[in-house]
This record gives sequence, structure tokens and C-alpha cells, in this order.
Amino acid sequence: MSDMQREIERRRTFAIISHPDAGKTTLTEKFLLYGGAIQLAGSVKGKAAARHAVSDWMELEKQRGISITASVLQFEYEGFCINILDTPGHQDFSEDTYRTLMAADSAVMVIDAAKGIEPQTRKLFRICAMRHIPIFTFINKLDRDSRSPYDLLDELETEFGIGTYPMNWPIGSGVDFKGVYDREKNTVLAYQDFHKGSQRIHALECPIDDRDAIRELIGERLESTLADDIELLDGAGYEFDREAVQNGRLSPVFFGSALMNFGVEQFLESFLKLTTAPLARETQEEIVDPFDPHFSAFVFKIQANMNKAHRDRIAFMRICSGKFERNTEYWHVQGKKPIKLAQPQQMMAESREIVDEAYAGDIIGVFDPGIYSIGDTICDKDRRVCFDGIPTFAPEHFAIFERKDTLKRKQFETGIRQIAQEGAIQIFHDPNSGLEEVIVGVVGVLQFEVLEYRLRTEYSTEVRRRDMPQEHLRYIQGECDPAELELLRDTRWVQDFKGNNLLLFTGEWGVAWTEKQNPGLQLTEFSKNW
Repeated sequence: MSDMQREIERRRTFAIISHPDAGKTTLTEKFLLYGGAIQLAGSVKGKAAARHAVSDWMELEKQRGISITASVLQFEYEGFCINILDTPGHQDFSEDTYRTLMAADSAVMVIDAAKGIEPQTRKLFRICAMRHIPIFTFINKLDRDSRSPYDLLDELETEFGIGTYPMNWPIGSGVDFKGVYDREKNTVLAYQDFHKGSQRIHALECPIDDRDAIRELIGERLESTLADDIELLDGAGYEFDREAVQNGRLSPVFFGSALMNFGVEQFLESFLKLTTAPLARETQEEIVDPFDPHFSAFVFKIQANMNKAHRDRIAFMRICSGKFERNTEYWHVQGKKPIKLAQPQQMMAESREIVDEAYAGDIIGVFDPGIYSIGDTICDKDRRVCFDGIPTFAPEHFAIFERKDTLKRKQFETGIRQIAQEGAIQIFHDPNSGLEEVIVGVVGVLQFEVLEYRLRTEYSTEVRRRDMPQEHLRYIQGECDPAELELLRDTRWVQDFKGNNLLLFTGEWGVAWTEKQNPGLQLTEFSKNW
């Protein structure tokens, strides 16, 4: 096996997904703690003096205590090179999460043990299922009062239509939380709350056969309940099937408390054994093997102003095959020209390190002078491929933005354009209007607040916002003059920054009416970035 093959084989690239407040960012930090990337875990929310989560780098994220944009984190653990994609949990930022999942080989789904499956978890799971990637479940917050683990597993199976296999089993919850039973090692791991999760935990281990010692650790009542649970688990439920795990049909389930570090190390070790090395990727014409020596990658995220001192733009690329080498000339498929990737970097949230080489499975960030779009392919000049584009979600909320200060035209236009190129917002203009205003479309209304905040703090531009009644967007396909269409009064013709014609509607009824009144008109809900 060559050095390149060995390096690719040890890569593990996964996304962490959840509903807001399920503990996703906390779990991410604990992975970093166990990997030695950080020495003390930070507080995701809390007092002003508390440290913020490493993965939440944007100032607004620190103020709100939520993840707004996906973060990329790389660290080493027991011979593996791990790339974590920490995603926003809030539904208003689901498009960023969707694009990030396109760059992952597996997903870790974090679920609150008291709440079970929540709406955003359901939506994100469907995206994972579409790609048939392995899904691992971490049921979190056992240090608080929780639902029955049987109910949680049943809900997972019923809601998602996949099997579950508990890799461990909780012993109590809340104030009665005493630890977990490790089914693989046939051992009870007893929990001790002595450091509030700021350091690595060393659980007390006790073989399941030593019932006297277990009674001493967890009490007679919980020991009796555990004995019944083990008998039920061994006699019923799904058999463990590694192939079903790797095809996304069976989800290994782990119970623990990310906040208190309990169950995190066991989860990480089992996950790394069960998840796969980088997966093959489809192009428009072929399947690209990650071990193919020819370099290929695609852009799944663009982020402006990560470094406030330099006002730069970073394009995040997922390497799909081969080895990347710095100062090598590659081919930009969409730009139809050779390029050298300037200042290739690997990430620890906003911290960066220039790298000379990277391999399939890795995420690298490169300086973007404005030439990249989400979905672009970069590849070897001698073996050109083109990965499928990443579909964009149709916005559901629209508003007109205009600057307050007439002298800030350049800052306003630059800010709106650069933020739109990141993919979080879509911008349009009315071809019939001479007003200096921009129509902004977003998937969730919280994106409007983020846009206003970023224009103010990153581009020194105050704006006025007027919400619009339209809620549905359709792209006009084929040759058509929108000016000649018969439209309802509340339907609005707009163009995107590429010159494509679109219609904005207040309701689905308006879409149907317009298609009926304009025979031959073809409308579609989605566009692709090619």
C-alpha cells in the first residue's frame, strides 16, 4: 500500500447534525478534547466570561449561543485523521447544513434524551437517507431526566424507517444517572460527576458478571432493572450488521452526556471502527474512486470575512480523490482555465494552518478572489471530471433591502454580493424598477437578521428592510419574455444576478393560475449551481 493510500485510508469525514439545543456543538468540543486539540472544553452558552465553543467563530454565534454557519475542524485521534463538519442546528440555516452534508461520508445525529426526535432532526435525516450514508445516533443529556430508552429507539425506527442497535445502555437518568452498560465489552461503566465535563473522564469499569460490585456502584434497584434490560436487549431487537450500518439501514445508538463527557470516548472509538474511509463520488459521467491518484475536489461552502483583518473570502473544498499538493496547477472546470490554489489551509474553526498537502476525505480552504461558486469542481489537468452540482433550496421569505446612507453604495453592493455568493441568501432585482434596492430571498427569517448584522459589522452599512408578502419562487425555463406573461397583481417578476428570470408568488394557487393562463410556460422550483 502506497503512502497516499495509507493516508486516505485513515481519513474519517463526518457531519454532526441535530435540532437546536440537543448538544451538537458541545459533543463536537468533547471530541476535540479527547483528540488533544483543546485542553479545556468551552461553554456553548453561559456567562459573558465563559469561553465560547471552538466551532462557533462568528461574533453573532457567540452572542446568540447558536451555530449559524458550518465549521470545519480537523484533529488526530489514535491514528485516525478526523474531519468534523459542525453544522447549524437551527432550521433557518438548513441550506448550509444541506451543502455540508454533501461533503460528509457519514453523519452523527445528536438527540436530546428528554425530547426525542424534533422537526429539524427529521428534515436532516431525510437528506442523509437520500445519500445512503451511515448514520450514527448519540442520545444526549442523560444527566437530566429523560424518556424511556425503549421509547426513544422505537421512535427512531418508526419515524425514520431504519433499524437501531444500542451499542450501550443507560443506567438511570437525571439525578439517578449512574452510567452505561457497554454491550461490546460486557462491562458497566460507572459515572462520577467530579469535574463538570471540563476534562477527560475515566469511568469506573466493572464486569457485568460481578453483580455484587455492580450493586455497590449503582444500587440494588438499578442493578435489577439493568439485568432485565440486558436480557431483553439480547433476546429482541436487531442483530448487529456492519454492512447495514454502512448502507444507512441500521443506526448504532449510543447513550451518554456530552456536557459531562460521559459516553463520549466510547462513542468516538466505536464510531471510528464502524465508519468508513472516504467514499467514492459520482460525476455526471462516472464514479470517482477516492484512491484514484488524480486530484479532484468540489466547493461546498464559501465564507467571507473569517479573518476580519484581511476581509478575505475562503472557498471550502472537499477532496474527493488523490492527493492535493501546494503550488501545483489544477483545472477549474466551471472557469475553464488552469489555477493554482492560493494559500491552501486546514481549519480549526477560524484558526488556520497553511498546508503543503492533503488527501481524499480532507477539507481544505483556499483564498477565493471571486472566481468560485458553490458546486464548482477542481481537478487534475490530465484527468478532468465534473461532479454533480449542489441544488439550492427555493427561498420562502423575501424582503427588500436598501441602504440608509446614500454614500455607502459600494459597501452595500459589495456586502450583499459577497454574502449571497456564500449561498446563505439569494438576491434578485426588479427589471422594471429603477430604484436602488435589492430583493433578498432566504429559507428562514433569521437569515435576515444575520444579513443585517453582517452588513453593519463587516461592511459598515446600515440598511432598511421591508418584508414582502411573497412566499414561493419559481424559475422560468426555456425561451420566454416575462413582460408578456399574464400575471396576478401580487405576482412579481424578478431576475437573479446571473440574469435568470423568476416569478415570486404569494401562494401555491397563484402558481397554478399562472401556468393555466400562460400555456407553454414552464416553471421549476429548483436551480443548480453548475
